[in-house]
Amino acid sequence: MADLRSDFLGIKSPNPFWLASAPPTDRKVNVERAFRAGWGGVVWKTLGEAGPPVVNVSGARYGAIHGPDRRLIALNNIELITDRDLEINLREIKEVKRAWPDRALVTSLMVPCDEESWKAILARVEETECDGIELNFGCPHGMSERGMGSAVGQVPEYVEMVARWCKAHTRMPVIVKLTPNISDIRQPARAAKQGGADAVSLINTVNSIMGIDLDRMTPDVAIDGKGTHGGMCGPAVKPIALAMVAEIARDSVTRGLPISAIGGVTTWRDAAEYIALGAGTVQVCTAAMTYGFRIVEELTSGLAAYMDRKGYARIDDFRGRAVASITDWQHLNLNYVAKAHIHQDLCIKCGRCHIVCEDTSHQAIVAKLDGGRVFEVNESECVGCNLCVLVCPVEGCITLDHQTQGVDPRTGLAYERAPLPWTAHPNNPAVKAAE
Repeated sequence: MADLRSDFLGIKSPNPFWLASAPPTDRKVNVERAFRAGWGGVVWKTLGEAGPPVVNVSGARYGAIHGPDRRLIALNNIELITDRDLEINLREIKEVKRAWPDRALVTSLMVPCDEESWKAILARVEETECDGIELNFGCPHGMSERGMGSAVGQVPEYVEMVARWCKAHTRMPVIVKLTPNISDIRQPARAAKQGGADAVSLINTVNSIMGIDLDRMTPDVAIDGKGTHGGMCGPAVKPIALAMVAEIARDSVTRGLPISAIGGVTTWRDAAEYIALGAGTVQVCTAAMTYGFRIVEELTSGLAAYMDRKGYARIDDFRGRAVASITDWQHLNLNYVAKAHIHQDLCIKCGRCHIVCEDTSHQAIVAKLDGGRVFEVNESECVGCNLCVLVCPVEGCITLDHQTQGVDPRTGLAYERAPLPWTAHPNNPAVKAAE
């Protein structure tokens, strides 16, 4: 049986599945229920400074996008940080950590952007004996209007400054949670590392409005007739998160910086993909809010079964293995040729491949009447774009096959040629200039 134990910055947990800082981690009763279900750790819902508690809206805080089967594709949230008194949260964190010493317990924090505010709350949090802190520089709504959350995360200089303050005033590991609402995720990640942060976590939620009610002429989710932008999470954000995790993992400056990955983790496969890109732990929110805490049983058993099949004894055996395969477009092999192939024994004659290729692609699929409808690939036009594979309703009916023998009828060039990236291609003006 695969060993799922995790050691992230010296923070040990029985598995790499942590609940992200969010409504499911807002109080002791939730967190203990999660631990009983088998979660390896939690990041406690974001705490603010002492004083009057945060006031949340009373009404719809969530919006959603569903698939045709009502499966939740994305969840939007306009809730703020915890609205529970700081003293209550600190007391419960201490109680939970002492009762569950084998589980990871990290505290998420967000206070005004001045050193004294961070110094004050860090001292209080340290007394709880929790395992580390996560600096919430990601929330795109509510708190950002107050100069916190993504308002900090979008300015690398602020990220570095606050990380440096925190490292100066606490012994605990410091994790910086990054906002995806930025043009280049590498910049705040580099700043976090420069400020001395021990790790980064990403992504936080994506700024969004989920839809407009065309009868009321308000956002779908409205409070007293008005709505606002919020943070989107769930399966829909996973491709964005994967790309950003990969950018940090392969960047020359941040390569090797520990990563706790967040974004649309719903199955063990999602988690394994993040781990393959270098993540040490994965954080989950929407899946727990959709299916309940016991989904962790499927996550852990699925990941363990995958590792057993592949011969991985520990998570570190495959962590980061996919990073080397991620590159920039300019380094892709332009001499590589693939063509679509329709397996007639599986084809149900629906014609979707023909329609989309004819209307929106390269007119490379021919429809024939040969005792019935038959669809065939015209290799003289096929560029191997993969669209037909993706729209075909029968899995495995259309495949994209690498060509190595003969001549490409589309270009007249041999299929088997030496790799040639754009950086060396004769059509590249920079190459011509160098010559």
